[in-house]
Amino acid sequence: MTSVLVTGGTGQLGRRVVRALAADGHTVRILSRSAAAPPVPDAGVFVADLRTGFGLAEAVAGTSAIVHCATDPRRSRAVDVEGTARLLEAARDAGRPHVVHVSIAGIDRIPTEYYRSKQAAEQAVIRSGLPWTVLRTTQFHPFVLQLLDRLTALPVIPVPRGWRVQSIDVDEVARRLAGAVASGPAGRLPDLGGPEVFSVVDLVRDRLRGTPRRRPVLEVTVPGASAAALRAGANLVPGNPAGGRTWREFLDSRPSHRLQAR
Repeated sequence: MTSVLVTGGTGQLGRRVVRALAADGHTVRILSRSAAAPPVPDAGVFVADLRTGFGLAEAVAGTSAIVHCATDPRRSRAVDVEGTARLLEAARDAGRPHVVHVSIAGIDRIPTEYYRSKQAAEQAVIRSGLPWTVLRTTQFHPFVLQLLDRLTALPVIPVPRGWRVQSIDVDEVARRLAGAVASGPAGRLPDLGGPEVFSVVDLVRDRLRGTPRRRPVLEVTVPGASAAALRAGANLVPGNPAGGRTWREFLDSRPSHRLQAR
């Protein structure tokens, strides 16, 4: 058993990591920008801010491991790049905790600003001098559903031609990260993808069939290097599919989907 700090511990992934670590018997503390209620009763909440460094020293003091889940696509430079650097500096000052960092499949092949920031954060962890593990995964089921619902709300649905997704169960990723804490530093783990690969256009059409909406679907070729990388499958991990809930099982678990299907 160890004392583990989870950054972003009240977020979609972080709160599941907290539960998985607590179930494994670890003492868990959460780094959060506000004094939010923890996902498990015994978890301690440390109010801290990666953007400024406020509270980081107190949060990391006495920890054996840090699971770094905090991220912000809107402020990726401040949070993912500079914030990770501040976290690692505080960790070095506090000892040599094992840093487990979760990242995204394809960030070195898809040239977006956010992905460049994620890659910079990875490199900071690798070069930190601390024991480390990095796990890249494909996008989570809820994120893909959110994108689909935005698309299907449009009067005419433009779908990027040739794009595919391999979404993954958030709970499965949380279990893998908790397992990485127990296993100890392992460097970069094999990239992890969801159990199935779907074309975006098929998911859009399937989503429309599950709702009263009737919308024309128009496949379009999106220009640019990032779009080309996605057409080439840079976001996919077909060689290492995960377990956990499939896309259909995820949809069926949602009350709103069950009502629509009746």
